[in-house]
Parts: sequence; structure tokens; C-alpha cells
Amino acid sequence: MNVATEQHLPQSGGWTGHLELGYENNDHETILVRNRHQGPLVVQRPLYPEGNEVCHTCILHPPGGVVGGDILEIDVELGDSSSVCITTPGATKFYRSQGQLAVQKQLLRVADKACLEWLPQDAIVFPGARASLSTRIDLAPNATFMGWEILCLGLPVNREPFNSGVFHSRLSLYRDKKIVFLDQLRIKTRQDLMRSTGLRNYPVTSTFILTSGTVEHLELIRTIPAEEKHSLTAATLLHHDLLVIRYLGHSTFAAQDFFAYIWQILRPEIISRPACAPRIWAT
Repeated sequence: MNVATEQHLPQSGGWTGHLELGYENNDHETILVRNRHQGPLVVQRPLYPEGNEVCHTCILHPPGGVVGGDILEIDVELGDSSSVCITTPGATKFYRSQGQLAVQKQLLRVADKACLEWLPQDAIVFPGARASLSTRIDLAPNATFMGWEILCLGLPVNREPFNSGVFHSRLSLYRDKKIVFLDQLRIKTRQDLMRSTGLRNYPVTSTFILTSGTVEHLELIRTIPAEEKHSLTAATLLHHDLLVIRYLGHSTFAAQDFFAYIWQILRPEIISRPACAPRIWAT
């Protein structure tokens, strides 16, 4: 049985959580107008550290981890001309499972002239976990998106590789209902981590996507060295303006620092605002 089949199996005995967030622009102020939640997913009070135009939001999962049988769904919708920055207070942890699949699904919808910055902390997949993580981004023709996904397979700090378990991730981006980017990762055996055409035995794999990219941005990013020794980085420009940055390494902190540095440089050029890191990053 493969992971794609397992995603459709009924789950029992776990948490079911759903979070629905809706934002609108009201006279140059982005407001959280819809905040519906069920189960263990909530948001802190929206913050405005850089003025009313950008709404900073932190998504909380109080249990602190996702276990077999859990199903978590996050649905975010930005109205026309709204601007939102979303993060999380800590890593999402997929714990060991006795057999059931842990599922997290994220749907991000961004309307015309709106901007979403999706900057969550890392996701850690424990050895023995059985997990599925999917993120779909739907952009209107003139929407802007900057967001990353940082994954850690196993516990490299404890020298515990992902030798057992199953993990499937899917990251997709649609523009005007047409798919322009699709990235899938399926890990079922130790060999899936070691292939030279795959992860090359690196436990941390990360992807950063930015719209409104240019050739000049691409050339600049390729000159930025990663601080972590022996890590691998790459950048590509797709469909004329979709900038995709990759990171393979051993440290999620190094991956996030690398992406955050690029975000700080490119944010003023892409959305004409200086970088303003979410406050939770400083705690």
C-alpha cells in the first residue's frame, strides 16, 4: 500500500483540527474578518508591527505535535489588496506512529493585488512516523506570494536517522487556476533518502518560493553562501517570475537563517516594504 492510497483511509482515535482564516483590506488596513476553528488549531491576536497594511498572524497548535490518526486542516483566504504574514511559534512535530497516518493539509488562497508571506517554522518527522503534509497555493493573476517549507526527516541532532516510517509531502502552486509548480517527496525506505538523484542522505530538505522574481534576483541569490558547511543550495527562475530556492543540509536552523536572509533582501524589492520579522522569532 503506498502513501497516496493511505491518505484516503479513514482515521480514528486522533485529533481533528480545522482552522479557517479570512482577511480583507478595508481602507488600506488588512483585517482578520473570519477566524473559525475546530479542535487544536487557533491563532493569537493579530499584530501590526509595521502599520495597519500588513496583518501578522501566528498559528498555534497547543498539543505541540501530530500523531497517527490526527487530521489537521488549515484554510487561509486573502481578499483583494490585503497583505498578510503568517508564521508559527515552533516546529511542527510528526511523532512515531503505531500504524495510523498523521495528516496535515494547508490551502492558501490569495486574491488579486494581495500578498501572502507564509513563513512557518520547520516540520520535524520523527523516525517511525507515518505522515502526510500537503500545501496548495492558489494565486490570482496579480497576487504575490513568498513562502517556504522546511522539512527535517529524523532527528539528526540525536543521530537518529529516518530509518523507519513513511512520509509524503506535496507542495503545489497554481496561478489563475493553472498549475505552475509541483513538488512531491515520498519516503518509504532508507534508500529513498540516500539516492544521489534525491536527498543524498541529507536529513533537511527545504524549498522557498517567491513570485515577482527576476533574473537579477536569481543572480544575486546564487552569490549568497550558506553558513552550514557541506550544505547544498540552488536557485531557479521558472515561468519568467517564479523564483524557487532549494536547500539540502543537516540543520533546520541553518536552512531558516538562509531563507530569512534572502527574504530580508528581496522583500523590499518585491513588495516595497522593509523586512519586518515576526515577533515570535525573537522569543
